[in-house]
This record gives sequence, C-alpha cells and structure tokens, in this order.
Amino acid sequence: MSRLNQAALKGLPADVAVPGYDRAQVKTGVVHLGIGAFHRAHQAVVFDDAIRRGDLRWGVLGASLRSPDVREQLNPQDSLYTLVVRDGSEEHLRVIGACAGVMVGPEDPAALVAAMADADVHIITLTVTEKGYRLDPATGDLLLSDADVEGDLVDIAAPRTAPGFIVAALRARKAAGLKPFTVISCDNLPHNGKRIRAGVIAMARRIDPSLADWIEAEGAFPQTMIDRIVPATTPDDIGRLTTRLSVEDRGMVKAEPFTQWVIEDWFAGERPDFAALGVQLTDAVEPWEDAKLRLLNGAHSAIAYLGALSGHEHVHEVVAVPAFRAYVEALWDEAQTTLHPPSGLDIPAYRDALMARFSNAALMHRTRQIAMDGSQKLPQRLLAGAAERLATGQGIDAIALGVAAWMKWQSGGTESGETFVVDDPLAARTAELLAGAADDQARVSALLSLSAVFPPALAADDRFAVAVTGAYLSLSRNGAIDAAIQVVD
Repeated sequence: MSRLNQAALKGLPADVAVPGYDRAQVKTGVVHLGIGAFHRAHQAVVFDDAIRRGDLRWGVLGASLRSPDVREQLNPQDSLYTLVVRDGSEEHLRVIGACAGVMVGPEDPAALVAAMADADVHIITLTVTEKGYRLDPATGDLLLSDADVEGDLVDIAAPRTAPGFIVAALRARKAAGLKPFTVISCDNLPHNGKRIRAGVIAMARRIDPSLADWIEAEGAFPQTMIDRIVPATTPDDIGRLTTRLSVEDRGMVKAEPFTQWVIEDWFAGERPDFAALGVQLTDAVEPWEDAKLRLLNGAHSAIAYLGALSGHEHVHEVVAVPAFRAYVEALWDEAQTTLHPPSGLDIPAYRDALMARFSNAALMHRTRQIAMDGSQKLPQRLLAGAAERLATGQGIDAIALGVAAWMKWQSGGTESGETFVVDDPLAARTAELLAGAADDQARVSALLSLSAVFPPALAADDRFAVAVTGAYLSLSRNGAIDAAIQVVD
C-alpha cells in the first residue's frame, strides 16, 4: 500500500478536506519541540487554519527530542497527515499541511538550533511533558543534578534538553542581532509559561549572565491553557483509515470535536491573528487553567485509576457505570468550590459538556493512557484542590478516593489479579516504598512521604492522611465501584 503524500491528495475521496494552498510558498514560522499526537491534533491545526486563511508565515517544523518515530511517520509522507475527528457515529477527515518536516534533535543538535534561530521563526511551541522541563518538582528550580542539564551547561552548542535548545537558539539570535522568539508551552501544567521561562533563564544565567538579562527583558513566555481529548492512535485506526483513503497514513491522529486554546496576550514579535482563528487571548490564564486541571483533568485521572483497577479499558465505559458517573459529579462538586471562574466560563454548562465528552465512545480513550506519568499529574489535578478545601475546613472524600486509586495503581495489579508495568518516572521509587510496607495503612504512609508528589504540609495534615487512608482501605476491601458508592452515599 502506498503512503499518503502530496501527489496522493488529488486521489483522496471528495469528502476529505485537503490543503488548498501552495505548500511550497509557506514559510516556517514555528518550531515545535516534542511533536506528538497532541500537537498535531491541536496547535498544528490552528497554524494550518492561519495558512488556509492566506497567512503563509506559519508553517511548523517539528522536532523530536527523543526518538525518530514521528519523523518516520511523517517525512516519507511529505509531512502530511490526517486529522480524524470522531463524535458518535460521525467522522470528519482533514489532511493537515502545515508541517514542514520533522527533525530529531539528538541526531544533529546544531541543525535544530540553527532552524530555531532562523529569522523567519517567531514562535517556539512545546509539548514535552512536565519531566521535559528538567525542573525540581518540589522547588521549581533547574534540576542541576540531571545528566542532560549538566551536559547542556558544559556544551550548550550541542543541547540535549528543551530548555537547552531554547537557550542555544536564543543565544544565536542575540548574536545575529535578531529579536527573541515567543516560547509557548502547550503542556498541561499550571503556570506552564512561568516554568519554562524559569528553566531557560536559570540555564542561560549559568552560561552567560548577559544572555539571561536579554531574555528576561526581551523574551516572552505566555501562560496557556489547552484542551482537546486526543487518544493514542492504534494499528486498527490506521488500518481503518487506509481502507477509507486507499493510501496508508502512519501519522494520522484522532480527536474529539471540542478544541480550546487560551493564551496570555504576551508576545515578543510576530504572531498569527489568533483571535480570528478561535484562540482566546487573555490577561489572566490561571482561572481557565484551574478549571480545566481540576474538573477535566482531575476527573480524567480519577476515572483512569478507578476504571482501570476495576477492569474498564476506556473512559466512556467507566462513566457508563452509574456509581462512577455519580462519583465524577461528587468530585466536581468538591473541585468547583476551589475555582474562580473567569467571565465567559459557565461551570454547570462546562460540567455537562465534559460528561458528554467523556461519554464519546467513538474516541476509544484508554484509561491506561491517562494513567501514565501520574506522579507528575497528581499535584495539580487533585492535590492542589484538596489543600484548598482543607484550608477552608471542607471535606475531601471524593478527591481522597482519586488519590487513593493512584496509590493503589502503584502496586501493579488490578482487582481481577491482572498485573501490569506501572508507567511512571517514579515507578521504581513507589515500588520500593510499597515493598517496605507491611499493610495498607503503612503503604499509604509510605507513599505520602514522597515529597516529589505530596507537598510536605499536605502530607502532614492528619485530615488528609485519614481521608486517603480510609479511601485506600475501602478500595482494598470493597473494590473501586463500591468505594465510589460509599463516597456518593
């Protein structure tokens, strides 16, 4: 079977939307670090929209900082790929043409730095997950003990990390007399712009204090909130699309119809007309960010652990269980009290929309995909809300069950006895802590000592420890469904 490419576009079915612009005329105005499925289904679509509207400055060069997998998916296809939007029985196909190619940073770091430093590049976007920022989870400081960070500080001309590539490219731009680019984090983290800025400036200051001063004064690192459910692509998805298109697309991505991007209105230079493209520009991202993290993402994590522990493979299957659906509503009741909704965000309507999105069976969103890297996600999704409720004397029964389910997941076994490998950067440490614990109460205490996940003040709060321990015991004795029923009742 031949691959999707530029020549194949004219032979695609008539209902497939294809780029209507001359791709040869598009400039590369964006470099994206960490080009995975989420970027291709979210930010790249916005830049493709800009190009379709006639602004040819916003082609995207993708860069992987780890493996060549995405390059092997896209480059043989002239960097084209299909976005498959699924909602119930409906499916809409669109070929995205904004991608100008994919580089692999470790293979030729200097080439990627040069591409980022090019005068036509005005924006660097990134989705490298929290661990890619190389910051200490407890302090937010640059992780100087990290081997790759140490390597960047020794030889910034051949960077290894996302902050390192940004510093190296900004250094090259400063030397060439160019303005800095705008760095837009699209990772699902609170204060994502502040985090990447902190890492970049800390690294730059150790290399060249004057460079750090220039970045502080001239650079821009806006906060963002991004939202779209993008499940992992499966071989079945590719096979199904191949049948539909009569060409193979190994770079396809699938997503729900809903998409949202909120960006702090802070830029160092040129930008597309984001507002005309449906992007919300604001002076205050935090209220939007908190609502998404504590409602959508907090529920997603709780659903993932409770659902997977009880043998449910997909999100829509979990919320189809009455006990779990009622539990999600109880979790939202708790989280909602910690929010300060911005104008334009109707929380009851948002909750209704979230439940409809979770119920979208066409997405086949796997609970185990969401369960990955939980130690990096728990603090902002569940723990921050727990701390705020306890500070005002409110209960945390629903939040505590989500936290306990994460703890239970660290054991590597489901309720039916199925074993699995815990996919988390702290998996070895959590396994070590659990191995030294004699019973359930000791297991909870051991995991609460993990300061990289649990802020010491929260872990030391007896109300928190009691609530999480009770939820953990309920999971052990009764299983996830009954534990959820106890919370709701």
